[in-house]
Parts: sequence; structure tokens; C-alpha cells
Amino acid sequence: MRVYTHAACLQHDPGPGHPESPARLEAVLDALHQALPRIQWFQAPLATREQIARVHHRDLIAQVLDTPVSASLRLDADTVLSPGSAQAALRACGAGIAAVDAVLSTDAGQAFCAVRPPGHHATSHTAMGFCLLNNVAIAAAHALAAHGLQRVAILDFDVHHGNGTQAIFEHEPRVLYLSSHQSPLYPDSGRADETGVGNVVNAPLPPRSGSQLFRAAWSEDLLPVLDGFAPELVLVSAGFDAHRLDPLADLQLESADYHWLSSEIAALAARHAQGQVVSLLEGGYSLTALRECSVAHLLGLGA
Repeated sequence: MRVYTHAACLQHDPGPGHPESPARLEAVLDALHQALPRIQWFQAPLATREQIARVHHRDLIAQVLDTPVSASLRLDADTVLSPGSAQAALRACGAGIAAVDAVLSTDAGQAFCAVRPPGHHATSHTAMGFCLLNNVAIAAAHALAAHGLQRVAILDFDVHHGNGTQAIFEHEPRVLYLSSHQSPLYPDSGRADETGVGNVVNAPLPPRSGSQLFRAAWSEDLLPVLDGFAPELVLVSAGFDAHRLDPLADLQLESADYHWLSSEIAALAARHAQGQVVSLLEGGYSLTALRECSVAHLLGLGA
């Protein structure tokens, strides 16, 4: 198991009291170092503008990377640029690209990108929902363009629907997007009838859903679709905010649920994709849950 991260990802600072704080990543890094001493650590490189432009419009790229910021600049009610945000975003995107290159070109097998800011709400034109650039979408586009893959799956178990990822790929049949998420909840998307070109499957879960409903959604609705798609690469938007301790949502998962799903993902990736999985950190706002769930996730993938 490879883990990609970079100190620059700690320099994105949305401000005091913001849920998406540098402490989130610090908690994940500390937990992985303590619990999984044998994993390999790699510095995330900088993504290039050309790589980012596969999924994002030039105006958004310029806004995120070129806007002068002396203290902070609020892009919407939740999404902030700080002086360190551009470098953090470039490293977060670069981590996903480097991880894809590693698992497809070496015997690395699985990789996890311990990065921030998260990405799955960012659309082609708009930064939103704590997200500046869509890290997992950029990684998927890189797998298609640089490696010539024809079947890339993105699995998203963040408690919030990945509206940006869905919107970017809903007309791209080479990319399958599968999501479980709480509904109703921000960003008020991800209905079951949103199906793209047959490449999108959403499993909305009502508030207070726990392990049983979550596992049923994946085992009965989502994983069979993944099996039928026979992906060449599996990407994961790994948000841990469906945990019962999370302050921003109201699902009731335990760390064992993330271990279970990660094991299921690893088994299907072994069947179809030579075990090739790249996971990228998304949400999760309880530091205790982040620590437990990130370790459970990597152990489930095979770390």
C-alpha cells in the first residue's frame, strides 16, 4: 500500500471554526503512521494545468490557482481560498495522478491519497462544498487519457453526494459513478433517477440509516453494478462523514462498515482490475472517526 500526501495540503486554511480544517489531515496521517507502520509514503507531485483542464474550465483553474489572496477569499458560504490553497489543490490533484500512474505501471496494487482540500463537489466550472478542484475526476480523466483505459469506476461513500464528479462524467460511458449518501442533505442531488447515460447509480439513504441499510445498498444495488462493469481501475472517493460521530450529517455508520466495504471493493478489484485501487480522502469532520475509519479503510483494502 502506497500513501501519497504533501505538507502543502496542510496550508489550505479556510479559517477558524471551519469544519474542513488542517487538523483533519493531521489526524489521518497520525493514525496511519501509528497503526500501519509498513505502508510506503510518497510525496504528492504538483499536477499540471493541462492535467486539470481535462475536467475543469480554464476560468475555474484561473480562479483557484491565480487569484491573489492576502488573507482569505470566500468563494461561497462554505468554500474559501487562502494563501496556501493553490499549492494544496495542486498537490491534492497531483497525488491522485501519481497514484494512478503507480498502480497502473508498477506492482503497487493499491494507493491512498491523504490530501485536502477534498474534491468531489467541484464541478467543471464551480468550486463548492469545501472543494476547489475535483481530485478524483482529474485522476479518472488521467487514467483515460494517459493510460488508455476504457472502464474506470468511481465509488463514492462520502455522506454527501458527489455532485461534481457525477456532473463531469454523466455523459462519459467509460466512467461508472456509484454513490451512497444521505438524502436529503447538501448538495441536494444524487436521486435514484439520476442515471447519466446508464453509467450513474445513486443509492440515497434516509437520515438515521445505519450499518444494515448502508451495507444493503452496496451489496444489493451498487457492487453488483460494479461487478458487471468489470472495471480496469477502481477509484474511491473516501469520505468518512457517514460515521455516527460526524457533526455535519446524520447517518450512523461504524468504522467496521468502512472496513467491510473496503474489503468488498478490494475483492472486486482483484477479480477485474488486477487489484488496482486508488482511494482519495474526501470528507469526514470528527477527528476521532477520521482516525478510526482511515485505518479501517486501508486495512480493508489490504494494507
